[in-house]
Amino acid sequence: MGLCHGKPIEPPQNLSENPIIPIDNETELSSHTGKTPKFPFYSPSPLPSGFKNSPASNSSVTSTPLRFLKRPFPPPSPAKHIRALLARRHGSIKPNEATIPEGSECDIGLDKNFGYSKNFLSHYELGEEVGRGHFGYTSAAKGKKGSLKGHDVAVKVIPKSKMTTAIAIEDVRREVKILRALTGHRNLVQFYDAYEDEENVYIVMELCKGGELLDRILARGGKYSEEDAKAVMVQLLSVTSYCHLQGVVHRDLKPENFLFVSKDENSPLKAIDFGLSDYVKPDERLNDIVGSAYYVAPEVLHRSYGTEADMWSIGVIAYILLCGSRPFWARTESGIFRAILKTDPNFEEAPWPSLSSDAVDFVKRLLNKDYRKRLTAAQALSHPWLAGYHDVKIPLDMIVYKLAKAYVYSSSLRKAALRALAKTLTIQQLAYLRDQFTLLGPSKSGLVALSNFKMAVMKNATDAMKDSRVFDFVNTVSSLQYRKLDFEEFCAAAIGVHQLEGMESWEQHARRGYEFFEKEGNRPIMIEELASELGLSPSVPVHVVLQDWIRHSDGKLSFLGFVRLLHGVSSRTFQKA
Repeated sequence: MGLCHGKPIEPPQNLSENPIIPIDNETELSSHTGKTPKFPFYSPSPLPSGFKNSPASNSSVTSTPLRFLKRPFPPPSPAKHIRALLARRHGSIKPNEATIPEGSECDIGLDKNFGYSKNFLSHYELGEEVGRGHFGYTSAAKGKKGSLKGHDVAVKVIPKSKMTTAIAIEDVRREVKILRALTGHRNLVQFYDAYEDEENVYIVMELCKGGELLDRILARGGKYSEEDAKAVMVQLLSVTSYCHLQGVVHRDLKPENFLFVSKDENSPLKAIDFGLSDYVKPDERLNDIVGSAYYVAPEVLHRSYGTEADMWSIGVIAYILLCGSRPFWARTESGIFRAILKTDPNFEEAPWPSLSSDAVDFVKRLLNKDYRKRLTAAQALSHPWLAGYHDVKIPLDMIVYKLAKAYVYSSSLRKAALRALAKTLTIQQLAYLRDQFTLLGPSKSGLVALSNFKMAVMKNATDAMKDSRVFDFVNTVSSLQYRKLDFEEFCAAAIGVHQLEGMESWEQHARRGYEFFEKEGNRPIMIEELASELGLSPSVPVHVVLQDWIRHSDGKLSFLGFVRLLHGVSSRTFQKA
């Protein structure tokens, strides 16, 4: 978490006076103690002008958030971060006691051979440098031969001398693997090839000449119209949903990391900078803190997150696009984090009252602090605010796989409750589920087998899906023994109860669902039988924890019990309580 240096700026008086302009330096996070310890490299933009700050380098950079300097000194050495990393690995050794090897001693035992092509200089002629950070730089280049002969490209150059840890080497290797696997999506920067020699690794990418999304926001005075914001959101969500399906979480989505291909007003946007990206299995959580302070999700700060963290970042971008200011602001980094964790975005001041209710609901459902209630990228594309927008294609959503797996393992009572709740869904909500059902390839008789789940994901598979072990999860779903699902039962299996709970209409859904449940699925049930249905262990005091679940008048499930049943409570939940 770096300090910035530069000219002080007069702070705004309150949040409403905190527009996206003027812009100064941005804070980026780099705390790595999780599943995949991170030591991020500088990942400059392929843009031919301007450059990005490394999450570890702390050099000043033009960026979205307003940033106040703490002291006018040059940024600290990355050795501070390395020292902390080594201290953690030494266990009892205090941070200031961990020694840092000097010079070439850092390289002892490190294999810096990546297996990339060795003939970079024979294929490309490097042009002027367009960006520099602590761990490398980006240059424009021109192809000398091959399919890119005469074409302009962007080349990210990472000196091997900067790769002083095995983690650092793995970060570079993973970035190249992700770019190679995911390239081809229309809203993702095109990866061409990776090269190396004794001194550097070269990542050759598409050169985007249209500028950053941030530049366009500033050019518009800090605000987009709803229609123009929709065009941006559809592209951001399209590439994000593609990454998430493959098991890749970007972890640093912000306006600076989306570039326009050209200066044309209708130029497509491209996601860049996968230096902080990582693989995540659908049933797995990451716990290392990375990202940019103003865009980081609450659960990242709590060190337990998945792909939902990207959706929070997109919510922050949507908020900025529509109103021209940041949803969370403070003078210090710790203040930003407190605001993210404790405060709610302001939707009362202009222009929010003049915007459509769908636009406000869209942003609110992305900026929900409970990640379980947040929209997925595919669900966001199906939101009424974007529904009907041209070129919107709803992609396969991995949350359907998670929910279907949970449904199959559920008790008969919970299945009945979910079927009752599914009957309350609106036409728009059913449209999303219909799209997902269709993508699974139902038979002519309108049925989907669990084996279809694997076949559907195979049509969208890349090598990234293998590296993220998404295949392993999908195999567990497709191998389950269960009858074929018609659309009605599929809706019950794939309904997102937590996300439905995040809507203002949740109370109506729950009440109406309970009415259906009363007519079709509710029945007298003993507490012991209910405990068995829920799979509670003998150690749980069932008569204490379940007494409110059952009506004393007739022994049937109460409304409270119905709602809790929908959420799929477990023995572990009660033990925690």
